[in-house]
Amino acid sequence: MAAITASMVAELRGKTDAPMMECKKALTEADGDMVKAEELLRIKLGNKAGKASSRVTAEGVVTSYINGNLGALLEVNCETDFVTKNDSFLALANAAAELIAKNNPADVAALGAIAYSQDGFGPTLEDVRKGLIGKIGENMSFRRFKRFDGAAKLAAYLHGTRIGVVVEFDGDETAAKDVAMHIAAMKPVALTSSDVPAELIEKERAVAAGKAEEDRKVAEAAGKPAQPAEIVAKRIEGGVQKYLKEVSLFNQPFVKNDKQTVEQMLKTVGTSVKAFTLYVVGEGIEKKVDDFAAEVAAQVAAAKAAA
Repeated sequence: MAAITASMVAELRGKTDAPMMECKKALTEADGDMVKAEELLRIKLGNKAGKASSRVTAEGVVTSYINGNLGALLEVNCETDFVTKNDSFLALANAAAELIAKNNPADVAALGAIAYSQDGFGPTLEDVRKGLIGKIGENMSFRRFKRFDGAAKLAAYLHGTRIGVVVEFDGDETAAKDVAMHIAAMKPVALTSSDVPAELIEKERAVAAGKAEEDRKVAEAAGKPAQPAEIVAKRIEGGVQKYLKEVSLFNQPFVKNDKQTVEQMLKTVGTSVKAFTLYVVGEGIEKKVDDFAAEVAAQVAAAKAAA
């Protein structure tokens, strides 16, 4: 059985907003597996356990470069929020986005090899990155990027420096920019329900099935009859369909007019969205959470052993 530390409980609570004791119970049941524990909380607590799941802890910026149909979206990470306001760091990020669009590097390594000089460092982007690490005193890295160079028009929206969206579209530019802003706010995972990845659908189905089983146990404990299997199956599928509408862009209520879906709004202005790319700083990255009590205890033990 894995040891459940206070820092693990705090990390799960930070992700889910679930009560501390529920987080500890879930981690115990999941034998310390954070992903499994989060799923168990969703089964027991429903959406209450998911409202903070979009929180991320890694620092950095998302920046974009658009010139006609040519563009790029880039995430650059660093260690602290302080560095995200540094002019040299921001200049590096903005220059890198433009270099991606104009040079079409195959990957991050190829991006670093592009000729670039800044702040007395060079002759490549990687040399500038390393130079700024020494100058600023903090690690920084190019995490991911996407380059755009097709027939579709491009519209970008940056929410501060932490969220960036590029929309590929045909039609009205103002509408496309509004959709980019909507995506930053609502964070859809696909254009339509049929585009949602199968693994996400199956995960949601498993959560719905788990919730149905939890409800069955509660009913059984209260002496109530169990629902027929076909009713349970319909409930599970209904939950999945609700999820698909919530996470597909075209089905979401438009943020500027929730009486329309995004798809309906686009039709009224003769605009079509072909694709979108959404970057949130640190998405999928977790900072190390130190267990300070354990660290102090280990230092005390080491001191005693050395005495």
